[in-house]
Amino acid sequence: MKRGFYTIMAAQFFSSLADNALFIAAMAILTQIHAPSWMNPLLKWSFALSYVLLAAFVGAFADSRPKGEVMFVTNLIKITGCSLMFFNVHPVIAYGIVGFGAAAYSPAKYGILTELLPPEKLVEANGWIEGLTIGSIILGFTLGGQLVSAKVSSMLMAIHFPIIDFGIDTAAKSALVVITGCYVIAGIFNLRIPNTGVKYKEPEYMPIQLAKDFGHCSYALWKDKLGQVSLSVTTLFWGAGASLQLIVIRWAEINLNLSLSDGTQLLGVFLVGIAIGAICAAHFVPLKKSLSVMPLGILMGLCVASMAFVTHYALGCVLLMFIGGLAGYFVVPMNALLQHRGHVLMSAGHSIAVQNFNENVSILLIVSMYALMEYFKINIFFIIISFGLFVAGTMYAVMLKHQANQRVLDSVALIGEEKSH
Repeated sequence: MKRGFYTIMAAQFFSSLADNALFIAAMAILTQIHAPSWMNPLLKWSFALSYVLLAAFVGAFADSRPKGEVMFVTNLIKITGCSLMFFNVHPVIAYGIVGFGAAAYSPAKYGILTELLPPEKLVEANGWIEGLTIGSIILGFTLGGQLVSAKVSSMLMAIHFPIIDFGIDTAAKSALVVITGCYVIAGIFNLRIPNTGVKYKEPEYMPIQLAKDFGHCSYALWKDKLGQVSLSVTTLFWGAGASLQLIVIRWAEINLNLSLSDGTQLLGVFLVGIAIGAICAAHFVPLKKSLSVMPLGILMGLCVASMAFVTHYALGCVLLMFIGGLAGYFVVPMNALLQHRGHVLMSAGHSIAVQNFNENVSILLIVSMYALMEYFKINIFFIIISFGLFVAGTMYAVMLKHQANQRVLDSVALIGEEKSH
């Protein structure tokens, strides 16, 4: 891998670490203000909404200037959202602003991979990026859980600075200070990301034209035989994954009698599994074999449904590790395939923006379904089983679609297609 790749990894790690620690801190603030349980899913909802609303514009922005510069600017937006929570802005609103920054950050983060690396390196690069991202999510949730715990927060609040009083009088506020520091470190790495020298055509700045261009890109990716399959899988994965994070925390509370802080550690076990699966996929699944992993998505959904029957901590850890391993092993090749097809059909930034739009529409829909279930106080047993069967059934439908495509055209042969100019 080129040297600049490791700088990208470092920037992504600290930015993602802060995003996920902030999610737990925001949940702690909601608990502190006695918000209803159905409001927790709205944190994910507001974060994902920015991806959907900005999808037509962030691709052009990511392609208009060096990717490191884009990542630095959008990281500043994340710092702004984090700071607003410190000044008592409602967590759902403030976390939505962090999502605004993340929506513009993502096309640059993934788009630079196709600029920096050849196609045959994309699965390996995605494996490392996804593995590192999952690692940052694990540590982010763990860090957030520890920062809002009574022991750690009391130590942080005991720190006093001479003359200046920063008004850090709650566990959540002390957590926000540490999280802001993580964003600052990410910003320093952003400034060191190399300029690849890749230039695209002069970007369009008129909103109507940008929306039209985005529509054309979306149509091209969904029409492509490989694009539509890989986009369907990644869309399902991220929508399901966002909801599963919330479900695991709720399941840990009800089935295993764990607190929020302890539940985030159990969620970390699931994410460790994803990291292991992602790294294994990077080593063992070449781009041309990426579609062979789809049956694992069905197995993952069935395993998720079985969580409803688990009430023992150790068994829960084993099951979550296995589910995570399946998820990581099948999503990394799909993500790499989608990036390759997007790079062939359009620019890197535009293809990632289309991917983010679809994935976050999925998050909005699935998280909204979960929030409604929480609002109507539906039993967690029913929620978990229906969720797992939904994932398995949807993956089976995608597999049938791919088989139908293959009968019409050997779409796998398209993986070797070069970008036309």
